[in-house]
Amino acid sequence: MLADPPVPPSGNDAGARERDDRPVPPWLRTAGRLLAAAVAGVVLEGAFPALDLWFLAPLSVAALTLLTRGVRPRRGALLGFVFGLGFFVPHLQWSGIYVGELPWFALATVESAYLAGLGALLPFAWRLRGGPAVHALCVAGLWVLQEAVRGRWPFGGFPWGRLAFSQSESPAVGLAAIGGAPLVSATVAASGALLAWAAVHVVTRRRSPEPAGRPVLAPAAAVVAAVALPALGLAVPTPTAGERTIRVAAVQGNVPEPGLEFNAERRAVLDNHAGATVDLANRVAAGQARRPDVVIWPENSSDIDPLRNADARQVIDDAVTAIGVPTLVGAVLREPADHVSNAGIVWSPGTGPGARYVKQHPVPFGEYIPYRSFFRTFSDKVDLVTRDFAKGDRIGLLQLGPARIGDVICFEVAYDGLVREPVARGADLLVVQTNNATFGYTNESIQQLAMSRLRAVESGRSVVHISTVGISAVIDPDGTVVRRSGHFDQEVLEADVPLRTAKTVATRVGEVPEWLLAGAGLVLALLGARSGRGAARRRLLPATRRTEGTP
Repeated sequence: MLADPPVPPSGNDAGARERDDRPVPPWLRTAGRLLAAAVAGVVLEGAFPALDLWFLAPLSVAALTLLTRGVRPRRGALLGFVFGLGFFVPHLQWSGIYVGELPWFALATVESAYLAGLGALLPFAWRLRGGPAVHALCVAGLWVLQEAVRGRWPFGGFPWGRLAFSQSESPAVGLAAIGGAPLVSATVAASGALLAWAAVHVVTRRRSPEPAGRPVLAPAAAVVAAVALPALGLAVPTPTAGERTIRVAAVQGNVPEPGLEFNAERRAVLDNHAGATVDLANRVAAGQARRPDVVIWPENSSDIDPLRNADARQVIDDAVTAIGVPTLVGAVLREPADHVSNAGIVWSPGTGPGARYVKQHPVPFGEYIPYRSFFRTFSDKVDLVTRDFAKGDRIGLLQLGPARIGDVICFEVAYDGLVREPVARGADLLVVQTNNATFGYTNESIQQLAMSRLRAVESGRSVVHISTVGISAVIDPDGTVVRRSGHFDQEVLEADVPLRTAKTVATRVGEVPEWLLAGAGLVLALLGARSGRGAARRRLLPATRRTEGTP
């Protein structure tokens, strides 16, 4: 039977086809990609607290990876930058809550510049041969490279917003015990890259010369691998027991009011923490609470230097004597000359202050102002920091009663080495002393808490995360929160915590996974760039030169 002849299109159909065949203007395609990049960045923010939709992180990575396919590095950089703004502007909103929009947007813009570098390199991942595994390794390595540089430069870096910090509720967090935060970030990025690869090959399968089944099987396998990668974290043992257990009391004393003036009534802040400790002592004496083995106060619990102010020293002495156990006190010390120091001091009943840890990584523009005269031309807010904080030169390894603690202060929890070093040298308990009063009721406190949860798994240590205002928590070595406080109230978190001395693989290998992953990403990207240049040269050759047998 003969097939029916084709029906010629009507005038309206022909006009519609002609309109559909017209090319999309380049400016419209660019605008569409930029809008999609911004939306993908906002989606990434949803993976972090407070939403904690961790599975959005690989989807966001997949979107950026797709958007950079087939573009030039310059276009990729622009897409990466817009993606970064879509993420960092909402993610760092807390940084401008009391100092205004300029510092907030300046920080978000600087952080987005690193995503621009990532975007410039991602197109090369699409030019690699070797299938989805090589593509995923390249993308994962480039994400780790971007985070490694961003976390170190300039002024010591600012690693906030790493992919790993969105995964405290994800199965992937277990991988932190093997390769630390870099391996978790790489896993998320690789998962996103596999999803992107699968999407491209599904769309283009009809054009493939391969047998009909193969183009479907390959992307299906890539999707399965994308889902399986984070699930590998479930196979990593995350012990919760320790060689021994101690009773911890973490005191969240609260402040008179949130904001930059939280310590305007410095004596009130000190009295809050001392008073809550004395109340605990009274409950212990009345048989209403168990006596702790150690007490932990947060950062800035005494902004009056207790080593130079007799009144402040007496207040702390009375509280520590009442509870009768060693107490870690967060204090601001007026030393060295023309500077101040952010310190954690071991305060013992009867003997007073002893060993101390001074914060090694003061926050630029928050605790000290680099190039003050230069940056004053942009904002007089720099003068809110009247005296620069000095940098400590020793790791935070302190003996606090029966525990050998690794003390990190505030933003230091975001830096791998500052957390890893005291554990590598024998700390059996991690303490994160922080003060979130200057960020009000924003997401900063829960973003930071998510980091402490990852650090617990990474180090195999219990973590006492204690803030002046919250949110504070006691965290088991598997990342489980066993006690958690509210926000801007006074609470004492009491818990039995295991002390562990066994070192995780991540602690033993240190920075090795980060450098291997970052190096692999960079090398593969360079190979992709070289492959792209070779393909471009071949396209420029005359057709007769490429024909077999042509002289």
